[in-house]
Amino acid sequence: MQVFIAGGTGLIGRHLVERLCSEGHHCLVLTRNVERGRARLPDERVQLVEGDPTVPGAWTEHLRGTDAVVHLAGANIFARRWSSTYKEEIRRSRVESTKVLAEAITQQDNRPRVFVQGSAVGYYGPRGDEELTEESPPGDDFLAHVCVEWEGASRSLEEHGVRRVIVRTGVVLAREEGALPTMLRPIRLFVGGPVGKGDQWVSWIHIDDIVGIFRHALVRSAISGVFNGTAPNPVRNRELVRTIGRLLGRPTAFKAPWFALRLALGEVADMLCTGQRVLPKRTLESGYEFLYPTLEPALRHLLEISSAQS
Repeated sequence: MQVFIAGGTGLIGRHLVERLCSEGHHCLVLTRNVERGRARLPDERVQLVEGDPTVPGAWTEHLRGTDAVVHLAGANIFARRWSSTYKEEIRRSRVESTKVLAEAITQQDNRPRVFVQGSAVGYYGPRGDEELTEESPPGDDFLAHVCVEWEGASRSLEEHGVRRVIVRTGVVLAREEGALPTMLRPIRLFVGGPVGKGDQWVSWIHIDDIVGIFRHALVRSAISGVFNGTAPNPVRNRELVRTIGRLLGRPTAFKAPWFALRLALGEVADMLCTGQRVLPKRTLESGYEFLYPTLEPALRHLLEISSAQS
C-alpha cells in the first residue's frame, strides 16, 4: 500500500511511518523542510515530499496513485501562549490544510481510497464526569469549535467515494516527547503532583495503541466515520500522577495550582485543569484490540519497569 502522510514528522506520524514501513508499505511524508524532515525520519525507505499542506503546490502531484492519505498536520497547541494570532494559527494549520488536501484528492483521476484524519478529544469540550462517546455532541469552547470545523473540512470526500475516518486522539503517552516526559521531570525531582485539584479526567492512550488505531483505520475497509483514540479506562489526573510516582518511587504531594498555571501559560492552563472522560465505544465495536487498555501496564512499558521491580 502506498500511503501519503501529512504531519508524518510529529510524534504519532513518526511512529506510524515506522510501523507501516516495517510492514512493507511505502510512505510518502509531506514536510515543509526536507532536511529537518530527514533528521526526524532517517529511514531511507521513507520518501520525503517538500511542501506546505495549507497551500496547494507541486506536492499535490504525489497524491496521484496513492492508496491512502493520513492527515496529522497541525500547530502544537502547547507550543506557546494563546494570543489571538496563535489561536488563528492553530485553527488555520488544521482547517485550511484539511481543505487543501481534500480538494487535491478530489481532483485526482486515480484518487486514494481512504482518508484518515486526526482530530482531538477537545471536540467534546470540558464536560466534568460525563462519559463521552463518539456520538456525544461537541463542546462550546475554542478547541471544540476548531475540531468541528477541522472535521467538517474533509466531508466533501465522501461525495467522491473516498472512505473517510476521523480519529479523535486523547493524551498520547510516549517515552520521547509529549505529555509523559513533561510529567516525569518534576516527579523525578521530588516536586511532582496533581494539576489543580487533580480531579479532572485524563483520556490517555499509549503511543502503540494510537498508531494501531490509525493503522486499523487504514486497512479495515469496512469502517468509516468517527473513532475515539483513547484507552478504554480514562483516569483522573491525580491517579495518573500518583501511579507514575509509585512506579518511580517518588512522592507526588506537590500541587500545581490553577492560578499559577494561568499566570504562566494563559488560556492553555484551562485545558490542563479540565479534561474529558472519553470512551472508545465505536473503536472497540470496530474490532480494535487495545495493547494497553489500563494505565499501569502502559506506564510500566513506557518507563521500562517490570512487575518484579515494584
